[in-house]
Amino acid sequence: MHTSRRPEADLLAVAARYAADPTGWPVPVRFDPEQRWYARLATGPDHEVWALSWLPGQGTDLHDHGGASGAFLVVAGVLTEETVGGGRLRPRRLVTGAGRRFGPAHVHVVTNRDDQPAVSVHVYRPALRRMTRYQLEDGLLRAAEVAEAGVAW
Repeated sequence: MHTSRRPEADLLAVAARYAADPTGWPVPVRFDPEQRWYARLATGPDHEVWALSWLPGQGTDLHDHGGASGAFLVVAGVLTEETVGGGRLRPRRLVTGAGRRFGPAHVHVVTNRDDQPAVSVHVYRPALRRMTRYQLEDGLLRAAEVAEAGVAW
């Protein structure tokens, strides 16, 4: 018996499609001086798409994506992603048009260290249901909090 399955979308390609036309998003981008702004742009059968805005100095905690794989693309501005390597955070600067894919065990911090606002598109498979926040202590990751969809965001 032969079963065919639709191939999964490349998540960075999905992010690029949304990044190409922010005027087509169902909500306009906002910048909030109190906290990062975010909005879900779309949900599909195998993924969801979010837009985030980042004023200078705004960023995330060290976190995972609850077992979801994903990708993100910088639509405007510059973001710095830090991942854990060798017991410390290692930065990677991502400029407009740069993006990255990540697997289900990815843990990172994303921050706008630049002096201009930034916007990014994030795609997750499956949809985010939970995220664990971590602390890096003595070179080891320690879970600090588990945030649940519908409660924390």
